[in-house]
Amino acid sequence: MSGTLYLCATPIGNLDDMTFRAVKILRGVDLIAAEDTRHTRKLLTHFDIHTPLIRYDEFSKVQQGEKILQELLSGKNIACVSDAGLPAISDPGADLVKLAINSGVKICPIPGANAALSALICSGLSTEKFSFIGFLPNSKKNRREVLEKFSDREESLIFYEAPHRLKKTLSELKEFFGDRNIVLARELTKIHEEFLRGKISEVEKNLSEPKGEFVIVVEGNKSDGEKKPVEENFLDVYKNLIAAGIDKKSAIRQTANNFNLNRREVYKAVVEFEEKNF
Repeated sequence: MSGTLYLCATPIGNLDDMTFRAVKILRGVDLIAAEDTRHTRKLLTHFDIHTPLIRYDEFSKVQQGEKILQELLSGKNIACVSDAGLPAISDPGADLVKLAINSGVKICPIPGANAALSALICSGLSTEKFSFIGFLPNSKKNRREVLEKFSDREESLIFYEAPHRLKKTLSELKEFFGDRNIVLARELTKIHEEFLRGKISEVEKNLSEPKGEFVIVVEGNKSDGEKKPVEENFLDVYKNLIAAGIDKKSAIRQTANNFNLNRREVYKAVVEFEEKNF
């Protein structure tokens, strides 16, 4: 019989969040597959765990995944951990799970800390429905496609972001979503844990030099779905931009920013105006 693959949560900052069950499992398995073995070894040392480690990350997942699978099929029990939080969420562990399932290996979750849900429950925004987007793609084209796709969604949206890209991401969120309410959760469970709440523009003004990992929770689209009347000055801004030689796409984007509106909403309104007048 094959062994079991345990998906074992680890602390996202505060080591006291490690569960008794997680310590027991990590001590009892034959092998631990870790995203960063040096990082995980410090955690294991803290809890007096001496289980052998094997590297399993984004760069080694193809080769190492097959090795880990063979060990599981031979009957060994293996725990998969990420650097922090739950493995398989914005993490190569998801690929290992697929390999195991396709080969009939048993999967067992060991719950624990999670940055996305920790940020959501402290955000003050709706927790009834939410979508986890994680990290936006690196390519500008793909990032914009994702933001466009989620711009009209009514549920709360959860993003992960690194400090060096945070300001750029906030600017893009305002462009595509309008000046919505957001919450930045920084350094969750750590000494310098911090929440910044307000409109995107307000958070941008109050944001000092970003440090640490961030979770961004964005309020869902509150539009009632009906087309709003186009104000005269709204159209004047758009028409003046077009007259100045700005292309249509850029003019719509700038108009949306000026009025703190969703870009798609502005686009629909402009199309309606042009159909009536041309």
